Amino acid sequence: MHLDKLPVAVDPGRAAEINYSARESWRMLGIMAEFVEATERLASIRPAVSIFGSARTPPDHAYYMLTEDIARKLSDAGFSVVSGGGPGIMEAANKGAYFGKSPSVGLNIQLPHEQSANMYQDISQTFQHFFARKVMFVKFAAAYVVMPGGYGTLDELFEALTLVQTGKIAGIPIILVGSKFWSGLADWVKDRLVEEGMISPKDVELMRIIDRPEEVLDAIFSHYEKRGFMPSLAEREIQFNL
Repeated sequence: MHLDKLPVAVDPGRAAEINYSARESWRMLGIMAEFVEATERLASIRPAVSIFGSARTPPDHAYYMLTEDIARKLSDAGFSVVSGGGPGIMEAANKGAYFGKSPSVGLNIQLPHEQSANMYQDISQTFQHFFARKVMFVKFAAAYVVMPGGYGTLDELFEALTLVQTGKIAGIPIILVGSKFWSGLADWVKDRLVEEGMISPKDVELMRIIDRPEEVLDAIFSHYEKRGFMPSLAEREIQFNL
């Protein structure tokens, strides 16, 4: 018997490891493709405002109607409105912009539960990875408008605050809409984070609480009155390192 002609048995554990490594490599290529496709599709939407809020807010809720009003005013003022593309506050944001003068943009995410694309989108882009989607929210936003929401909304809020605080993106208006909803969080930030030295007092000023739609627009235009809405070359260079 010629033993050298027999196939060499592969350790099952090693085979699984090799297969997993190959899948990881293809996954990296998929992530790269996701970034490239989204960047090309969204390149023309500036200036834009990203709006965040709960996916569970029904259309007859005051938060939904307030969001729709804000989005319509932003759209008519010349801003593309970017939302997560799903139901609730995201739908309200897209709906308001859809019937306005500027594009309504939805950045949807594939989830096992809850998320389904709303119908009020001029531009719709679907992501498999949360982090790629979050970069696109930041990359094109001249401002963040944060409506009442849950964990996902808080995640987006504190992500934006962290990026501005650490200089990873240029300072942009981060507007929390609804003093009744957000004042407790703002007080906790001041009473705990500042008092215990976790952040500096000036970091509290990175976010602003507003109640009326007109004040949202005023805050954004006031921030940019001495400069254009388009990021400078230096600011774009910083964004490359997100």
